[in-house]
Parts: sequence; structure tokens; C-alpha cells
Amino acid sequence: MIAIKLIAAYLIMLGLAYPLIVMFVSQVTMPEKAKGSLIKQEDRWTGSQLIGQAFKKEEYFWPRPSAVDYDPLKPAGGSNFGPTSKQLKQEVEKRKKSFTPNPPADLVYASGSGLDPHIFVESAYFQVPRIAKARSIEEKEVLEVIHLHLNEMQSDYVNVLLLNLSLDRKS
Repeated sequence: MIAIKLIAAYLIMLGLAYPLIVMFVSQVTMPEKAKGSLIKQEDRWTGSQLIGQAFKKEEYFWPRPSAVDYDPLKPAGGSNFGPTSKQLKQEVEKRKKSFTPNPPADLVYASGSGLDPHIFVESAYFQVPRIAKARSIEEKEVLEVIHLHLNEMQSDYVNVLLLNLSLDRKS
């Protein structure tokens, strides 16, 4: 009988009270992050700063490849291929063909979660000529967008969605 009472008490404390307290505290202290850091433009949801999405058009920065096709409803994860995997090597070689010359590693190797919204700065710089040509703008303008986001984050990586939204606002 004591075991049943303990299970019931723990179920209420850990299964109900604790999640509600955490949710309340997060909603009060950091409401944007608690809601998924969603971005809304002109009454339309365009994405989340926390979850990567596929950009295939030439005029956009491309994200890291995703083993889960950027679907947040699927279990997140990488391909689980090891460094000696023939299939991994084939996929990487196929991805490399999209780029000339050799791209930075994070543009050809999928992220561990498959939902990574960031790329390293060198990967962003690598894509500048393609984007400038596709948008018929100077490379300097694309670089300005990257530098704007670097100054905001003070990091060695940038958010692909935010970069692409900034490019669209410039156009």
C-alpha cells in the first residue's frame, strides 16, 4: 500500500506539478523561447530560429544536410553512418557535386540532430558568390547580411533562416 501511495505522489509531483511549474516559469521569464522562437511575418509563420529548414533555391543560403528532411515531427537524429560507411561516402560525394570548389564540411555532412538551423561562418562566406549571382546583386551586399548577423550573435556560426529573411528584406 505504501508503494502505491509513493507512486501516486511521484506521479503527481513529477508527471504533473513539475512540468507545469517549468512551463509557467519559462513562459514568464522567456516567452519567445518557450513558444519555440517562431518567426511571424505579415501574419504568416515563416519558421523557427531553433529548427532548420530546407532552402534549395540558388538565391538563398543553404543549410546543413538533414538525415530527417528537416521534419521536426520525425525523431531527430543523424544518419548514424560511421566514418567507414560506404553509403555515407556516397552521400557526401553526391552533395559535393552541388558545389564547386570543395565546400566546407558542414555543407556536406548532416548535423547530429538533422534539424540544425545554423551553419558556420565559412560556409556562409562560401555561398556568397552563388547567392549574389542568383540575386543579381554585389557580393558586398550579401557579405553585409552575414556581418549583420555575426555582430548580433558574436559567434562563429549564423542562423540560415535569419540570413535568408534578411536577404529577402534587402531585395
